[in-house]
Amino acid sequence: MQHVSPDSSPLAAPEAPPERSDAARNRLRILAAAGALFDAHGVESVSMDRIAAEAGVGKGTLFRRFGSKAGLAAALLDAQDSRLQERILFGPPPLGPDAPAADRVLAFFDAYLDLLDENLELLRLSETAAPGARYRIGSYSFWRVHLALMLREACPDLDADCTAHLLLAPLDSDLQHALRQGQFTPERVRSTLLALVRRVIAG
Repeated sequence: MQHVSPDSSPLAAPEAPPERSDAARNRLRILAAAGALFDAHGVESVSMDRIAAEAGVGKGTLFRRFGSKAGLAAALLDAQDSRLQERILFGPPPLGPDAPAADRVLAFFDAYLDLLDENLELLRLSETAAPGARYRIGSYSFWRVHLALMLREACPDLDADCTAHLLLAPLDSDLQHALRQGQFTPERVRSTLLALVRRVIAG
């Protein structure tokens, strides 16, 4: 799915060749099997062999379609990323338009933490597949541009572009995983991060 930038209207992408019906069925079966196995057993413990067997497809089909388990994780996350982007672009305030920019910044972090809490292991797999993978994911660019736009409006004295990157840093899934392996509960992480964002916005 093509993600649109929050500072522009969606542009029509060139039409891709229609997906063959058998390929579409295989894709949906693979995603359903992977999602069920990950939910039941955890992302790390499920092999690509097991996913292929559960989906009833050959391992070659699985690898040709998704490339790796990280590619499969990205595909599973895509729909959720897209739903959050739709809410930012067109949903009700304070996450969507027609709310003060400062409120929209806080609402974004709150909503993203919900997504992260539900999908931490998938995010960690997709973001750590290779050095810098997190920053090459299309949704990261969307979050960064959205934050920069809101910060520019809410805090004109800030370097909005740089600050957007820095505020996204605590959402890194590997860091979040490390925090939760120690003494920090998700609730404590959320309250502390939102307090930090409020202080940045308040100057």
